[in-house]
Amino acid sequence: MENTTVVRVKYKDQKKYVFSPTTFTFESFLECVARKFDLPTMDIIVFDESRTEVDQEAFAYLMKQPDVHVLEIDIPESQTTSEDSVSSGSLADAEASFGSDDTVILTPSPRQLKQGEERRLAQMVEDILKGSPGGDKIMNEYARTKYLSDSRRRDLVKILVAHMTNEHGTSPPRRVKEDYALGIISLFPYLADPRSKLGYEHYYNAEDGSGYLAWRIKTLQKEASEGRVKRPRPSQAGGPSVDRDPCKEGNWLSDERQCQEAIALMKHTADESVVTEKMRLTLVYRQKILRDTDKSTDILSIFPRFMDIPGLIEQDFALLFGDSTSAKLMEKWSTNIKPKVIAQSRGLTQTADLQDLIQNALATEVEEGWDSDMSSILLLVHLLPPSNPGRKRPGKISAHRACDHVVKFIKTGASIQGHLDGITQSVQPYLLAVGPKKSMIQSYFIVVDKQALPCKSSNSLAAFDELFKAHYVFGTTYCHELTNVFTFLQTTIYDIDVEITKVNPRVAELRARMLQ
Repeated sequence: MENTTVVRVKYKDQKKYVFSPTTFTFESFLECVARKFDLPTMDIIVFDESRTEVDQEAFAYLMKQPDVHVLEIDIPESQTTSEDSVSSGSLADAEASFGSDDTVILTPSPRQLKQGEERRLAQMVEDILKGSPGGDKIMNEYARTKYLSDSRRRDLVKILVAHMTNEHGTSPPRRVKEDYALGIISLFPYLADPRSKLGYEHYYNAEDGSGYLAWRIKTLQKEASEGRVKRPRPSQAGGPSVDRDPCKEGNWLSDERQCQEAIALMKHTADESVVTEKMRLTLVYRQKILRDTDKSTDILSIFPRFMDIPGLIEQDFALLFGDSTSAKLMEKWSTNIKPKVIAQSRGLTQTADLQDLIQNALATEVEEGWDSDMSSILLLVHLLPPSNPGRKRPGKISAHRACDHVVKFIKTGASIQGHLDGITQSVQPYLLAVGPKKSMIQSYFIVVDKQALPCKSSNSLAAFDELFKAHYVFGTTYCHELTNVFTFLQTTIYDIDVEITKVNPRVAELRARMLQ
């Protein structure tokens, strides 16, 4: 039904729809109306919205437009009207009949209007690309791969912004930027981000003025930014620091005395099953402590069993978000996300380090370097490198150095405590891998507040899964250098706070590639 033409017809007190499987011709339109209402005549006059008479040629032109607006048709009540009266009828006479019930209205449905607008904007973008050097390479790459590499995406943005600023000045209106962004995903639907509200926010987000198009425009604006009044941008609303309640109702301990008794028991009992149960019962109390800035830094001293009993992080996360959310990384990574991460990494500028990671990610057994799963995770860091931290922070670091914020390696026999004592500044949670070499890790720990918490599994993917969950269990923000990586995982795989989390356009772009 997508190409069906729909006509809403009003005749006297009746309203009916007239359909055509193809675009109406002038004659077929009149025939359908006459047949639908059993009218003995086709002697009718068609007018457009400006009340200008529409003949056969004009009707054919209007039917090709994405927005036909409203056509009004006067249907004479009687066929006994003399030829003289008909010939002497003026346009004013026809206009006088518009208020009667004898009117046929051709009204596109909202869906048709939306599709027509998308087709118009897609055609606009296509015409711009076809008329610009390099535009054909962009369209050919998309036709071949169903996505655009970073270099082609940059070319696309440069071409469209050049056209936009040439047509609308160096400060184009919001609506213009939205039209170009919608035109991009209308012409290239696989570039749309299915997790965002409109699908094109990574090209232009009107709420905060971000996106590839907006950023390119800013680089072209010559005015100095000093002294300008800047709009405050909304901070990220979703993520690990959001106050949360358990996903299900439970018999949580809320009384202060009962919680203190449970805490005291956990500190001294050797029965891990008792500790696990008391930790479950004190989840709400623990979340309350994490919300208290004066007490949150003491969470590991209040609940020290995190440091010697594996699996407590996993339990808290599952209680907060549910078992299905907790299992998503382990279910999706190897079969769905990992192959795409490897494929996308081949399009990056190839360095020796990157080539080693790709080779190891593809291997079933690795001799030197990280194993297949950890290598694929570090490839994600290269795909989503650290963003520019701004002038008030230290300079941007490379993706290679950012990988060191994910996992650090020490050989078996080396002192874990010595590693912890060597931490000289506050750091966000990271993995500490212990083994004879990187490809043969015997155990993983999560380093939090200069403490090493044992991971439940020695599997690298499971350990990284637990690292992600630790941010939510302890209410700590993401490492700045890994914000893009963790927000990608949060919104693409775990589906946490998708609607309220602002993501970098690069994250949204990769998310679109992974989910299409």
